[in-house]
Amino acid sequence: MSPIPEWLPPLLPLEDYDGDWESYVEALYAFFKKDFIENAVLYKGNKIVLKRHPVVKGKEATFWHLISEGNIEENRSPDLRRCERIRWVKALIEHCEEMGIKVWENERRNEKRVCIWHEEVDYLVVLAKRKGYVVLWTAYLVTKKHTKEKMKKEYEAYKNADAAHKDGIVTPSTRGR
Repeated sequence: MSPIPEWLPPLLPLEDYDGDWESYVEALYAFFKKDFIENAVLYKGNKIVLKRHPVVKGKEATFWHLISEGNIEENRSPDLRRCERIRWVKALIEHCEEMGIKVWENERRNEKRVCIWHEEVDYLVVLAKRKGYVVLWTAYLVTKKHTKEKMKKEYEAYKNADAAHKDGIVTPSTRGR
């Protein structure tokens, strides 16, 4: 992995909290709250909102999604690598136009999503587009080679389709973009 860009905050390892999980979660939540509840964050002029429900232990669903992993919401497990990078979410959104960051849209479960991927540090933020705002959906470290390859292909296809659309070339794969 390449060096971390200066604008990305330092990691927050559990060891800095003497391995105390409860203190760690409270510290992570304090950063999350400051970044996304107490201060407005915008993506391309659209306000970023949170998925609030279900609220668990007084913390919004988006927070838990940012620090855990798993396909079944009720059975997600803490992911220390996600936890360590909680402060990267806002930074990546705010720096999404920096050199080396790939931004594209895709569709998942009939929803438009915005992917913001800093390939050099293998970190992805996902936003869900809504009319007039976006929802902070998730963020995670991209570790699997096949996932990275899939994301590269998806980004290139989006970029090529967008360029063709801007040039006035409309093909079945770019129609409606």
